[in-house]
Amino acid sequence: MAEPQLIIMAAGIGSRYGGLKQVDPVGPSGEIIIDYSLYDALRAGFKRFVFIIRKEIEEVFKETIGSNIEKHAEVSYVYQGLSKLPEGFILPDERVKPWGTAHAVLCAKDVIDAPFGALNADDFYGSQAYQVLYDFLSSADDSSVVPTYSMISYALENTLTEHGHVARGICSIDNEGFLSNVVERTKVKNIDSAPHFTEDGESWIALPRDCLVSMNIWGFTPKLFNELETQFIDFLSTNITNNKSEFFIPTVVNELIQEDRCKVSVLKTNDQWFGVTYQEDKPQVKQAILALIQQGIYPEKLWS
Repeated sequence: MAEPQLIIMAAGIGSRYGGLKQVDPVGPSGEIIIDYSLYDALRAGFKRFVFIIRKEIEEVFKETIGSNIEKHAEVSYVYQGLSKLPEGFILPDERVKPWGTAHAVLCAKDVIDAPFGALNADDFYGSQAYQVLYDFLSSADDSSVVPTYSMISYALENTLTEHGHVARGICSIDNEGFLSNVVERTKVKNIDSAPHFTEDGESWIALPRDCLVSMNIWGFTPKLFNELETQFIDFLSTNITNNKSEFFIPTVVNELIQEDRCKVSVLKTNDQWFGVTYQEDKPQVKQAILALIQQGIYPEKLWS
């Protein structure tokens, strides 16, 4: 079996953050969040990486990120262009937002030939998450009629920022530990120190603090690509003129689960998730990384 691959999605615009957060330093020696992710992934056993980026950030991305990881692993770059659409669809002139995480994964179809993980570039998942994911992918079977995928889960209360709303995939788990439902909530935030979500921007509905959420770290096999292609066509057929619509991984996975066309094993980690969604999050992330360095989990200079 081919070595597992890891897709890292870094084509997001980062409009709420106010800059290219994927290359904004948070470590004491100029490291960025993705540096810690790559370091953890290498320690877990990953040797093949695929970066999903936009063409316009290629130079700075390769200089800042690729120059480090290319010394240690096989690296490929894939561009998530707005015009990467199925035959018969034309890009609307007004569209500037990327088509979403499921489209990002679909863009990597031609460079994936083994079970693969998919995750965000600007999230800190913790070293245990990568080890659990690698172990799953190392024995993943792509020949099954109903494939088994995986998702790393986190408690909702450990994934929120105090500086605005975030998107979270709210999960339900069956008695066998498989994902039974995942619903993408695009606006989740703390209100009076308790998590709430809204669909209309006005009515806020409470969520359990300890409910499990998807932080967009998944394990798949190449069989997924056929499903992505089919669902993306369906998505575009009804959403191509909606300039804010996105094709999300949880939406794809949820449809497959409801139609009994896949199982998703929910893998748990004790690690703390954190990320930089807003500029105001950055000081807390820097403090958290410094604490991990002081505990000996990371060296002060990551790539020395």
